[in-house]
Amino acid sequence: MSSPSKRREMDLMKLMMSDYKVEMINDGMQEFYVDFNGPSDSPYHGGVWRIRVELPDAYPYKSPSIGFINKIYHPNVDEMSGSVCLDVINQTWSPMFDLVNVFEVFLPQLLLYPNPSDPLNGEAAALMMRDRACYEKRVKEYCEKYAKPEDIGAKEEQSSDEELSEDEYDSSDEAVAGHADP
Repeated sequence: MSSPSKRREMDLMKLMMSDYKVEMINDGMQEFYVDFNGPSDSPYHGGVWRIRVELPDAYPYKSPSIGFINKIYHPNVDEMSGSVCLDVINQTWSPMFDLVNVFEVFLPQLLLYPNPSDPLNGEAAALMMRDRACYEKRVKEYCEKYAKPEDIGAKEEQSSDEELSEDEYDSSDEAVAGHADP
């Protein structure tokens, strides 16, 4: 087994043994969902997001692809695709980092300290700079509408291999924000 494969397995096991719920997408270890809670000292507190993680073949030498599945109102997250603009993941990734770092440090930091000067969601960035209180109110509205723990449960049913009836598919389709870019 090659070193990147061993590292991928080790990092994934470490993440699964932590407090995060991890759900594999396929039989391999390269795509999975992680349920992520908003940091307690932020307007995202109480929100739960399903994060799609894709590990490239060259992981840990190449960064994972991270994307929010359910909607989040944040200057550095594309509202439609869920893509994340985070330097440490997109540009300054190092093999010294692991998957637990992503969920215990990088994503909480992203939510605690948004960077409106490098936005993927221009509306959220503008509102944050113009009226912080109104921005935080909108964040909380999105948390209440799209990021309740039961919203994550609905996603679990969709991600199984079983087919959904047309009624089930239509009713749960509204809460899905999109998928991370491959």
